Amino acid sequence: MAPSWRLGACSLLTALWLLHCCSCGWSERTSGMAKGETKEQQLMSHERVKRGWVWNQFFVVEEYTGTEPLYVGKIHTDSDEGEGNIKYTISGEGAGTIFIIDELTGDIHATERLDREEQSYYTLRAQARDRLTNHLLESESEFVIKVQDINDSEPKFLEGPYIGSVAELSQMGTSVMKVTAWDADDPTYGSSARVVYSVLDGESFFTVDRQTGLIRTAVADLDRETQDRYELVVMATDMAGQMGGLSGSTTVTIVITDVNDNPPRFPQKMYQFSVSEGAAVGTPVGRVIATDADMGENTDMSYLIKDEEGGELFKVTTDGDTQEAVITIKKNGPLDFESYQKHVDPDFKNVELGSFRDQTIVRVRAIMEVQEDARLGALVGTATAKDPDKENAPVRFSIDRSTDQEQIFHIDPVSGAITLGKILDRETAGWHNITVTAVEADNVSLISHSSVSIRILDVNDNPPELARPYEASICEDVKPGQLIHTISVVDRDEPQSGQRFSFTLSPEATNNRHFTLWDVKDNTVGIRTQRSGFNRHEQNVYLLPILVVDTGPPALSSTGTLTIHVCGCDPEGAIQSCNATAYVISASLSPGALIALLVCMLILIVLVLLILTLKRHRKGQRMSEDEEDMRDNVIKYNDEGGGEQDTQAYDMSALRNLYDFPEAKSGSSESGPDLHALPQWIQGRVSGDGGAADFSLFKGYIRKKVEQADADLSVPPYDSFQTYAFEGTSSPALSLSSIHTLSTTSEQDFSYLSDWGPRFRQLAGYYAPGHPEEEGS
Repeated sequence: MAPSWRLGACSLLTALWLLHCCSCGWSERTSGMAKGETKEQQLMSHERVKRGWVWNQFFVVEEYTGTEPLYVGKIHTDSDEGEGNIKYTISGEGAGTIFIIDELTGDIHATERLDREEQSYYTLRAQARDRLTNHLLESESEFVIKVQDINDSEPKFLEGPYIGSVAELSQMGTSVMKVTAWDADDPTYGSSARVVYSVLDGESFFTVDRQTGLIRTAVADLDRETQDRYELVVMATDMAGQMGGLSGSTTVTIVITDVNDNPPRFPQKMYQFSVSEGAAVGTPVGRVIATDADMGENTDMSYLIKDEEGGELFKVTTDGDTQEAVITIKKNGPLDFESYQKHVDPDFKNVELGSFRDQTIVRVRAIMEVQEDARLGALVGTATAKDPDKENAPVRFSIDRSTDQEQIFHIDPVSGAITLGKILDRETAGWHNITVTAVEADNVSLISHSSVSIRILDVNDNPPELARPYEASICEDVKPGQLIHTISVVDRDEPQSGQRFSFTLSPEATNNRHFTLWDVKDNTVGIRTQRSGFNRHEQNVYLLPILVVDTGPPALSSTGTLTIHVCGCDPEGAIQSCNATAYVISASLSPGALIALLVCMLILIVLVLLILTLKRHRKGQRMSEDEEDMRDNVIKYNDEGGGEQDTQAYDMSALRNLYDFPEAKSGSSESGPDLHALPQWIQGRVSGDGGAADFSLFKGYIRKKVEQADADLSVPPYDSFQTYAFEGTSSPALSLSSIHTLSTTSEQDFSYLSDWGPRFRQLAGYYAPGHPEEEGS
């Protein structure tokens, strides 16, 4: 779009240039005769000469965004013959700053971006001077440069947002209000300032005239009780709503005003009230109210009693502030039982408002009242009954004991006087409902029952008390006058004038300089600090006794105690600890340091546990090694050799290693068997020294183990039976079997085995000398 716009602007400037080049001006110039002029020259100077400025009104397009100065037009005088002797200059609004001129050609250019909405035209003056003498060749001529408008301003609602109103149930098409949008573009040029209106949001209920902006209702059933206001969004678009036009919007709030289109309604179809039989005239009985969905003056109510008999006993008035119906006693004298029975159903309705009305039933019940501190035998009330068939017929009264099992009340059978049989306590039971039976004295089959309600009137016999045990906490740096806690009280009594309490510090706390009381005026009291600088290390708990007194009569009082703890707090005032010991610790260590200390202690505990575990493990290993040293190794070979001459069937080193004798590093196969690989007592036999083998080492070792085993009966013996299935006579190791020692040629003496105890009895049986079995073997 931008290139085509620039092309249009250039075409416009060309057309304007052609326009102003066709106009001209005429002027007459005269001058006095200079010294030395001839008469002919003077005559020539008085001749009429055709000359003047050549231009018309100039135009320049606003909001030009090019990089080069914008060409506006050319000024020219008909005396300019193109020889360059004339210098053109301009002065006036924007000359030299916004507009510049070529002195030689008279071309004018705009050097700044212009906005028509800020200034729509500029008035300048043009001069033509002699370039050499700088004298004016023509008188100054005024001309105008008009800024040509483009559509760069959107419509605006200068008075928005708007608020209007219309009555509910208005006819469709009812005028509500008018909105107007203003467009800063040139209204005389094009359609840039032609505005049309439309509804963006809310068109289902309201419309707007496209040309005038007048808002009308679009429906006829607007109901204030359903929706009392509507929010509309109205849009104004320039260019007559054509594509490319700019737009602006505003919000319109339309309030639906009320009309009296809803009848009043009683929330309940029946109300019940009670009144004492001895109540005086004007005593309030109760209040009822009818609701109306309308508002304002359309909700003003007036009430009347529909029943004529009810109107004789009661009167109804309207409370102007609350619009409630106030029912009071109208009849002079006390209400008797019979009148009560006849007039319990007064019917109320409001005075007709248009064609709207409603009604409800109000049941008034006569009750008896007695003070809770009344003495035994005090009169509560009197029940009366009449026989409609016979005047002055005697009637006998009684109380249905199923309704008074505790026999709190008694009734006189003849007079019907109800008296107290027990002391009353309103806080235990505030109401008593009993049934009174009336029977004709002459005909006991004619019985009448009536329910009698007795209300116990309160007397001030309970002192006020704190609602609960209260505790409060304060920071050590608390400020004076700071509210630290609020306490309330309870009183089981219910005086007709309402509860009212006063708070003071008890006499033992009158010299208190730490805290004060602040009466909040709603039967609660606040506790404020009186000083600053508490130190919980010196005293961390304060007990504040508070005396509470009611209004009586008689005035009763009680004392409650508020426990106040002095605590340490962080800089934000959050309580950290209220313990004095904790205060000392926290004063020296920060929370971070305490955490680090706990981590270090945990690491030390883990290290100690690891060391103990390792020591125990090593001790267990040493015990295992000792136990292994105490036993002999049992090595079993299940391999069968290759024959008498086979000496390579299996490795003999396993047997040699049992005695932990190192093998010989060198030796010749021709010199015979390696004697260093065998035990010493075998070496002696192989070497043929014929000396007796020394078994003292083994005997001492075995004896020591036997003694240890005999001494410890809980440990089983570590005996072992070694089997050597070694065959072949040419083996260099000879026979290692202990069975060989049974031969008569053996020099070993195993008679000592009989002395080792019962555990070696079987072994001694095999090796003991002179045994028949041994001889036979």
